Amino acid sequence: MNKKKKDLTHIADVLNSALARYRPAQDTQMTRVWEVWDKVVGESVCMNAKPCSFKNGELIVNVSSSTWIYQLKFLEKEMIEKINCQLGSPVIKKLKFKIGKILG
Repeated sequence: MNKKKKDLTHIADVLNSALARYRPAQDTQMTRVWEVWDKVVGESVCMNAKPCSFKNGELIVNVSSSTWIYQLKFLEKEMIEKINCQLGSPVIKKLKFKIGKILG
């Protein structure tokens, strides 16, 4: 049983490896947003907003209500700075908020 556990590979490693072959490095790096999101935005925001998708430097964020969209618009610049700081490069240029399902 121990040998089997040692041979297991985390799904994030598999996905990063596969994406690296087909996506530009910048897009692959953006997948790390899901890893740092909760820590960067804080508990109340992460309960009401989650990253959904990204394209060309724009991160689409699902939000629980229009009230949260309004609130997060005020925090957009700060959130971009914090996320990019955690990622180690200016990968995210813009956040787009939309009402959607909050997974996680």
